[in-house]
Amino acid sequence: MAATSTLAPSTGCAPSRVGGVLLVVEHFWIWYRRNWRATAVSSILQPLLFLLAFGVGFGSLVGDSGATGGAPYLVWLAPALLAVSAVQSAAFESTYPVLSGFKWQRVYHAMAAGPITPGQVALGQLSWTTAKITGSGAVYIGIIALFGGVARPTIVLSLLAAALTGAAVASLVTAFAATVESEGAAFNSLFRFVVVPMTLFSGTFFPVDRLPGWVQPIAWISPLWHGTELARDAALGVWRPLAALGHVVVLVGLLALGTALSVRFFRRRLAL
Repeated sequence: MAATSTLAPSTGCAPSRVGGVLLVVEHFWIWYRRNWRATAVSSILQPLLFLLAFGVGFGSLVGDSGATGGAPYLVWLAPALLAVSAVQSAAFESTYPVLSGFKWQRVYHAMAAGPITPGQVALGQLSWTTAKITGSGAVYIGIIALFGGVARPTIVLSLLAAALTGAAVASLVTAFAATVESEGAAFNSLFRFVVVPMTLFSGTFFPVDRLPGWVQPIAWISPLWHGTELARDAALGVWRPLAALGHVVVLVGLLALGTALSVRFFRRRLAL
């Protein structure tokens, strides 16, 4: 007796633009359902350690002050760590996994060999990364709440700000990763000279106006600073419409730029 196939029957039709993107997302979702334990530890454990070390530990030594808007340090820090977690996860998910899709597993080539276009592969990769960091952020908010770091229900808006920041960073890093031929020192340099300094000097642990004057402009151009300001204002219930609009415009602009570059570089690299 012939073995029964587990593959879905072919419809014989090419997927629509959105359908092709969703098929790519489905691929990553199926893989994640079988391997989520390995990635969940890095997505949740690292921000949890930051929360315990700086929010609970160091925060117990910091009293309410004007620098934190009168809020407890843990409440002031928690939404910033949410944005940091999104950015770090986005950077990691957009480096080695993307290079693996091109070089080692070559899953992108397999997708592009069918009716899915290279542009849909790029958009599917970015959509999956954004969905994953949003889910991790939702879990992280639950952990923050357990430690008393949530003061208002508007922390939900902080999650949206963190997801937008992570998506912007993911799009730019994915575009860069699509140009990398060998792991070499490219990704290590990215983390050492971009991601880590961005984490330290984007107003996460202390206000940017406490930095030396010549350093502050560097923080202002960082996507993490814009995401941190949005997430923190939402969590603390601070309403600054013009500032919020400016932060959103910058992040959406970076997301649009990174997405356009990702699609272009995926098309160039997957050209058959």
